[in-house]
Amino acid sequence: MSQSAILIKPIILCGGSGTRLWPLSRAGFPKQFLVLSGKNSLFQQALERTNNIASDDIACGNALIVTNEQHRFLVLDQLREITGINAKILLEPEGRNTAPALTLAALEASKEGGDPILVVTPADQIIKQQQSFADAMQRAIQIAFKGEIAILGIKASSPETGFGYIRKKVGEGSLSESDVVEFVEKPDLETAKSYIASGEFSWNAGIFVIRASVWLKAIGSFRPDILSSTRAAFENSKIDHQFIRPDEGLFKKIPNESIDYAVMENCRDSIFKIKMISLDAGWSDLGSWNTVWQAGLKDSNDNVTHGDVLIDQANENLIHASHRLVSVVGVSGLVIVETADAVMVTDRQNSQDVKNIVNQLLSKNREEHELHRKVSRPWGWYDTIDVGDRFKVKRIQVNPGASLSLQKHSKRAEHWVVVKGSAEVTCGDKTITLKENESTFIPLGEMHRLSNPSDQTLEIIEVQSGNYLGEDDIVRMSDGYGRSNKDD
Repeated sequence: MSQSAILIKPIILCGGSGTRLWPLSRAGFPKQFLVLSGKNSLFQQALERTNNIASDDIACGNALIVTNEQHRFLVLDQLREITGINAKILLEPEGRNTAPALTLAALEASKEGGDPILVVTPADQIIKQQQSFADAMQRAIQIAFKGEIAILGIKASSPETGFGYIRKKVGEGSLSESDVVEFVEKPDLETAKSYIASGEFSWNAGIFVIRASVWLKAIGSFRPDILSSTRAAFENSKIDHQFIRPDEGLFKKIPNESIDYAVMENCRDSIFKIKMISLDAGWSDLGSWNTVWQAGLKDSNDNVTHGDVLIDQANENLIHASHRLVSVVGVSGLVIVETADAVMVTDRQNSQDVKNIVNQLLSKNREEHELHRKVSRPWGWYDTIDVGDRFKVKRIQVNPGASLSLQKHSKRAEHWVVVKGSAEVTCGDKTITLKENESTFIPLGEMHRLSNPSDQTLEIIEVQSGNYLGEDDIVRMSDGYGRSNKDD
């Protein structure tokens, strides 16, 4: 790397709930954290993909990840699983769309007086041809270095109605870099067909490159209200370990707006020039189970499978088994997804409508829209393995050196049995150590804590008993993870 190398900062926009991929994707564990293609999650792939852009004349700085408060420990856990990548995490108290998210990142990236080039990408996409992506991004970085905006336009292979489109200047069809004429929102089918036939339109993947100063100038020109309110929340941020927390009250006053609506669609006939780089690299946003099937590795009968699956006389199906054997006989064109607490079956062509099931779950106040049976926590995880009248049974794993919060419950008592490792248990004013096959009882209302002081994994079985067993029956006296009583 030369001393004059261009400094870039990957900006990973890690929001969204991915309701169309229920029951794998849920509000508490959305699709960007799922492994749907390859060995890593979509979020991890986005990080690695942008970090691999670096070359002799391009230096990659620490990434900035903008995510929801609810998903902070998922981000942290998945960051730990990949090596060689350093990142800061900007936490949104609630989603305000992509324009405020990028503005937060630009303010953080430039706060020490520099003006790095921001390589902006959503966290929930796949791109199969990594070198083609790197080549396109390196061209985009050179454009952004000159002060223009560079956006990737995905080769449109079908008349999709769920994507936005980018229209390039007529007569530049043979060039990999084109002037952008306009951005078009999601069209109806006939309009989308005309776009494909014209050859002037590409899909808008939301991947673009821009100097931090150019973004701040553009958002200040077109939406000064977003810039001023985001700046106020950012300037009153608090640093909490690995997290940057904008002021919650000020953040909630920021207008909810996308990057495209706030800036991109307003750049025409302005001082802000946009160039489109064409990309044909096996891109997919995995926006439905049908697109997951399209991107998947198919067998001789065009079935895509995951897990313990048996198939007979079946074609063009997507079958995802998470916890048990799924067998399929004599069907075609279906999506079948099995998890520990839900089974979903749909025709592939109607898979966009899975979101309607999520809406029903919401209207009925059912937990299956929010969490899996197995729930990640900063200290490990728990798996609710049985629930009945006045009892709940959990399998709990605590990571080496980790502790749950010092807490108490007003409506339930708990029985703990150690099945693996060694536990340090605080109950009232006493602290004891439990080995495998030893147990203890936590009375209702008693202050308690479960800790794993060893370098080995701790696993216990917890049996709760009481007249209310919801996760919100908790009062935290002390917590090492910055959680409040409202966090389960």
